[in-house]
Amino acid sequence: MDILHRIGIEKSSPEKVYEALTTLDGLSAWWTEKTVGDTELGGVIAFRFIPGGFDMKVTELDPGRLVRWEVVDGPPEWIGTTIRWDIDQRADHTIVLFKHEDWREAGEFMHHCSTKWASYLMSLKQLLETGEGAPAPRDVMISDWH
Repeated sequence: MDILHRIGIEKSSPEKVYEALTTLDGLSAWWTEKTVGDTELGGVIAFRFIPGGFDMKVTELDPGRLVRWEVVDGPPEWIGTTIRWDIDQRADHTIVLFKHEDWREAGEFMHHCSTKWASYLMSLKQLLETGEGAPAPRDVMISDWH
């Protein structure tokens, strides 16, 4: 099972989207302010949130086109899943097709994560269109997760 989302970003380019997904400054401006690690191929990026976090190994990079990570640490439901960002220019929009792939079961936590991913994708769109994202801890709180 996969979480799937699509956004179209105006006033941007595939290169700018790629930069927001592959640099610590970019990632911390839309996903979580507490982002550290190595964003190069084979590196591990640590994303920290109030209730915990995730470590992602960078497994594929195609500048301006594709970013892929494997979850190597975090909640058990996430370990072994992959995050994929396909980037494409279409007319005056940069399209991002997002996949959080290979969930073992569609439980309530997957529902929660799907909604949070959607809110963070809107933060990415906002960052690239206006210069100001809404990363954690300034993100939209949908519910506590325990």
